[in-house]
Amino acid sequence: MFHDRREAGRELANEVARLGLADPIVLALPRGGVPVAAEVARTLKAPLDLVIVRKVGAPDNSELAVAAIVDGSPPDIVLNREIIEAYGLDDSELRLLVNRERPELERRRLTYRSGRQAKSVSGKTAILVDDGAATGTTMKVAIRALRRRSPREIVVALPVAPPDTIAELAREADRVICLRQPAHFRALGFHYQHFPQLTDDQVIAAVRDARQQKDLDEVAKKA
Repeated sequence: MFHDRREAGRELANEVARLGLADPIVLALPRGGVPVAAEVARTLKAPLDLVIVRKVGAPDNSELAVAAIVDGSPPDIVLNREIIEAYGLDDSELRLLVNRERPELERRRLTYRSGRQAKSVSGKTAILVDDGAATGTTMKVAIRALRRRSPREIVVALPVAPPDTIAELAREADRVICLRQPAHFRALGFHYQHFPQLTDDQVIAAVRDARQQKDLDEVAKKA
């Protein structure tokens, strides 16, 4: 069990650092993935950015994703073909569902990025980080969207996830690092002693601090 997300991030950072990845950029899934990813970015002296994903729920079941929107320029829309076909959704119905979620994606983008553009991952090693994964659905969506942006490779890094989820993610990413893979996963919070919900302000502060640390690293490198 991890004490909190920062401790999990430090352990994960040590494991990722052993790989000697070329030109890394660390990408957090907010909110919970941000403090974990910040520790990875600090250890690697790599830039930190966010992958903001908004699920598009089925007409009568908001928890069942028919698609997802991933922030970008332009945003990527990743479709869940199996669910779309099961509901018999045509293009106009799907477009309506997607458009309903765009305002919240835009709100999160404006809140978390403060007007900054997403960092390019082209030619870089994209390290996708979250505080854990139960089903891995959001992580899979993020991987598929990043593939369209031409990274050198995609590495998924997680403190904890069940073995079957890791097996699924391994089919999507180039590499998967997971510190702990309990057979009886239960809920993510059971694997942390301290697991509070994060606020938008905490996400913004963590990203700001990581950027400031990266700037200091660059100054020290040039000195």
